[in-house]
Amino acid sequence: MRIIGIIPARYASSRFPGKPLADIGGKSMIQRVYEQVKGCASLSEVVVATDDSRIEDHIRSFAGNVVMTSASHQSGTDRCAEVVNKISGFDVAINIQGDEPFINPLQIELLCSLFTDPDTQIGTLVKRIDHSDDLFSENTPKVVFDKHGKALYFSRQTIPFYRGTDEQQWLSDRRYYKHIGIYGYRTPILQEITQLPLSGLEETEGLEQLRWLENGYDIRIAETEHDTIAVDRPEDIAVIKRKFFNG
Repeated sequence: MRIIGIIPARYASSRFPGKPLADIGGKSMIQRVYEQVKGCASLSEVVVATDDSRIEDHIRSFAGNVVMTSASHQSGTDRCAEVVNKISGFDVAINIQGDEPFINPLQIELLCSLFTDPDTQIGTLVKRIDHSDDLFSENTPKVVFDKHGKALYFSRQTIPFYRGTDEQQWLSDRRYYKHIGIYGYRTPILQEITQLPLSGLEETEGLEQLRWLENGYDIRIAETEHDTIAVDRPEDIAVIKRKFFNG
């Protein structure tokens, strides 16, 4: 089975323009992501997918693989689909966030392992929620799944709702899971889901994976013990430096 790791990277960002090129401890964020992903033995190839020549030139400067893609894509999923259209021969594509400079390669290995089951169409990761800040934040998508490891629903709200119990007890009495936003797709499935129109649930929650569920696709999940730290705003760089470089 041949698996390609794809790192979508846009220059334009309303909260942090030029984010992929931001310096983190002497290397750009996108270079750090790329090097972390290259540590995953299950990947046959790793590429950055961008729509900006500045990012393309930078990737080439450290001998990385890069594919130029359209500037009109609405999501990283769409950008990944263009890559597998241009580079054939892969059975599975892994969509890796370009703003998590210290993503653990073991997370990618875990996601790849879901595809040893030939019935897996789409895969993603979850992590048990440890803090109430995550449990009740709309910026942290939650997920519920069945006994076979298939996602039932994703929501920005806290799910499941724990009826008749004080919210302070929810985490101590029940297991709650947040979604870790890394995806794997069988390449034919990737082509299919990017042709689907915007769905009602997706529009309501602002979560693209609901489009796939609403159209009958299965999303398999695996539980990771590793958390991720994403860079959304310039001030997040300081958080990363404190954690990984002792300030």
